[in-house]
Amino acid sequence: MKLITTSGVIALGCMSFNAYADKPASIDVAGFDFTPTLKLSERYDDNFRALQDSQRVSSWITSVNPTLLLEANTRNTGYQLEYAIDDQVYHDVSSASHTDQSLAFRSVLQLSSISRVHYDFSYKKLELTSDTADNVDNDRLTLKHAGLGYTLGTTEGMNQLDTSANYEQRRYQNADGINDDKERNTTALVGTWYHRLTGKTRSIAEIRYTDFDYLQTRSGRSSVGTAALVGLTWDATAQTTGNLRIGEERKDFTDNDRDDKSPTWEVGVDWKPLTYSTFSLKTRKAYDEGDDDATSIHQVSTTLGWKHEWSSRIKTGFDIAHADRQYEGLARDDRRNIYGGEVTYALRRWVDITARVQHTNNDSNDSSESYTRNLYLLSLEFSL
Repeated sequence: MKLITTSGVIALGCMSFNAYADKPASIDVAGFDFTPTLKLSERYDDNFRALQDSQRVSSWITSVNPTLLLEANTRNTGYQLEYAIDDQVYHDVSSASHTDQSLAFRSVLQLSSISRVHYDFSYKKLELTSDTADNVDNDRLTLKHAGLGYTLGTTEGMNQLDTSANYEQRRYQNADGINDDKERNTTALVGTWYHRLTGKTRSIAEIRYTDFDYLQTRSGRSSVGTAALVGLTWDATAQTTGNLRIGEERKDFTDNDRDDKSPTWEVGVDWKPLTYSTFSLKTRKAYDEGDDDATSIHQVSTTLGWKHEWSSRIKTGFDIAHADRQYEGLARDDRRNIYGGEVTYALRRWVDITARVQHTNNDSNDSSESYTRNLYLLSLEFSL
């Protein structure tokens, strides 16, 4: 993906789903909290298929993105049902227009004061306009996900154990078998042990197992990935929080004798010199699944960000991201830089206006994969 995206997660240490800052207001519907939101945006993307500059295709894009959230919380349980649509109209290239849909159910069950279970199911129907197998058509796919996790202990206790199991099906709907080589079932198991060292610092020991089962017969990408990591998580002061994981990752391919292994790390640090200003650093070194005939992609990425609230109505955000991407099995190395900035103005408590500019530069030793991309966006977000 070329655009920086975010995803939501359930806070396992809290039974209620409602403990979020700036959460939109909800209404009561038969005992459930119903929260509708609507995001309207107009953007100009001068290279939405991420092609080399001589082949770039640009368009104005209108997006209508309603989200419906239904929640229920009791003393020991929390439930969420969320449905979202993102209808995107490409005014200059009508064939790229599409509608994404997602449906997700999430739940947390408190078994005792020190143990809880969480589970989730989701279905997504998506179309991608960049990083596609065909430079003319969108990649059309569906994702089905099921997850189950168990936590023993609390964040305040001496020890805490988190375990989780996740299963995902990825299927493509492109004509003529395009992207059939990317269809897979993925099973992931993770176990994490936290041990308190001081009042604000805990050690981490983590084991990961992931089975990538590609449906195409004798796929060169089918593999088992394992990783062992140790690290720290800390909340040293009101100004600094962070987590660090470092270890070794291994990828054993099923249909050949090739085994890849490499040091791996994940680091995230937030520094708040002021209550209304936050600097963030994230860096990661790991294997990602292959693309463009590569068996896998070995990536080292770093993101720097700064968010600042200038007043109760105005806030800004700036981010810089760099990634080195080595395509395993191909003589291809990419260096990708993304620069972005945005300003948000709270016109009303229930209306936010955001303007964003983003520039992407992908420099590859394969000249056909080098490109630049600029995005200019204006959005309105409505809530109750």
